[in-house]
Amino acid sequence: MTARRSSALRLGPLVAVMFFTVSGGPFGLEGLVGSVGPGLALLLLVATPLLYSVPETLLIGELASMLPMEGGYYQWVKRAFGRFWGFWNGWLSWVYSLIDMAIYPVLCLQYVRFFAPGLGRLDGWLLALAMIWGATWLNLRGTRTVGTASGWFVAAVLAPFGVLALTALVRWLGQPATPFPVTPFHAAGTSFLGALGLGVSQSIWNYSGWDNASTIGGEIEQATATYPRALARALPLVTVVYLVSIVPVLALTPWTSWTDGAWPDLARAVVGPWLGRWVAVAGVVSAFALFNALLLAYSRIPLVLAQDGLLPAPLAATDARGTPRNAVLVSAVVYSVFALLPFGGLLAGDVLLYTAALALEFAALLRLRRVEPTLRGAFRVPVGVPVLTVLAALPVLLLILAVALEVRSRTIGLPGVLVALCLAAAGPLAYAALYGRRARVAALPP
Repeated sequence: MTARRSSALRLGPLVAVMFFTVSGGPFGLEGLVGSVGPGLALLLLVATPLLYSVPETLLIGELASMLPMEGGYYQWVKRAFGRFWGFWNGWLSWVYSLIDMAIYPVLCLQYVRFFAPGLGRLDGWLLALAMIWGATWLNLRGTRTVGTASGWFVAAVLAPFGVLALTALVRWLGQPATPFPVTPFHAAGTSFLGALGLGVSQSIWNYSGWDNASTIGGEIEQATATYPRALARALPLVTVVYLVSIVPVLALTPWTSWTDGAWPDLARAVVGPWLGRWVAVAGVVSAFALFNALLLAYSRIPLVLAQDGLLPAPLAATDARGTPRNAVLVSAVVYSVFALLPFGGLLAGDVLLYTAALALEFAALLRLRRVEPTLRGAFRVPVGVPVLTVLAALPVLLLILAVALEVRSRTIGLPGVLVALCLAAAGPLAYAALYGRRARVAALPP
């Protein structure tokens, strides 16, 4: 499917969508600092984009430029290895999204409770549904609308952090005796490996998802050149936002006060109550914008599966703007149900599922380089296959390391990994059932 030019996503809005399919701002990083210690947290936030995100964005940039198609990574893997492996890649991403999308209503409520600490469970779930269906309404208005809204959301989220970072920096520079906030290097009471195990998955999670927006490749204006350019802008933006938000504030506040959801309190301590309230509002906006952008990306998976006959045909329908209304609505219903379920402690499972999907995408690039050497887009990593293999191996090995370190905690990491393995193993069974249904339908008399 190719979107009409009037509704196609341009570079600026795509950068904004990409920002929210990967990051959403510094929210969540305060828990990283508090759990692993300031020195290790800052090291991870600097090392992760260099060792993990740069190789990933280079390879994803080439794939998205080479095959700028609706369905993105599903189409890449299918082109390289066939329908089954394409389906399994899409399956891994879809089941990962069920866990991932249940996180954002929880984040939204975390900041709503800053204003309404007595919010009950039922009221919280109703607010979560309002968030989900508000994002659904925006998605039904088209990709261009989601992109434009995401641009405004970026400004709304980053504005209070700009005030916070600038104020903290001025105060920090005015106190020459205040050291750079890297001590203690890791949290007391834990070994270095223990702290690393807690931190690597969290850090990677905050830098993952550069392939997410590829699923709307058929709805991006001049996607073969635009997607790589958007990656080249979004990665520095995310990295700078993280470091500029954290470093000066951490220099002025005790690192032990950095816990999940602490940004409003940190802003209040550094500047005043008014900024604390503004940051809390930004937290609500960020959670909504994350869900909104990811619904855009994830809803294209059932769309392309339906186009290939693996899901019911109505899911393949699109409107005049190219919006897959039925796929968006079905996705929203599924996410509404999953928003009720607890997913705490499954971060290692999330990372494992993403690792498998990403490994398939990188393998697809290596195979396509070999079997279709003339297939190329506007961007191509200027190295041969051996060097490309090293670049592909680096982020995958880091993801495996993250899972291995977290599994060392059997009460936290192991359950998530077991859930992920079960979900991944269900993929071939689902394919057999769906493909069998397709064969039966094809055999029916006209």
